Amino acid sequence: MAIRKNYSFEKRQKELAKKKKKEEKRQRKLEKQNKDSGEEETSPEPEPDN
Repeated sequence: MAIRKNYSFEKRQKELAKKKKKEEKRQRKLEKQNKDSGEEETSPEPEPDN
């Protein structure tokens, strides 16, 4: 019998990578916005651990 690929696992990994990239982009945008306005964020939002 041939080995079947676990497509749901691959899809989940892809979704997690997209989510991580989106969150990093959001953080960079916030940092840039804070620098421009002269405000520094004292403590960034904690990232949820999965």
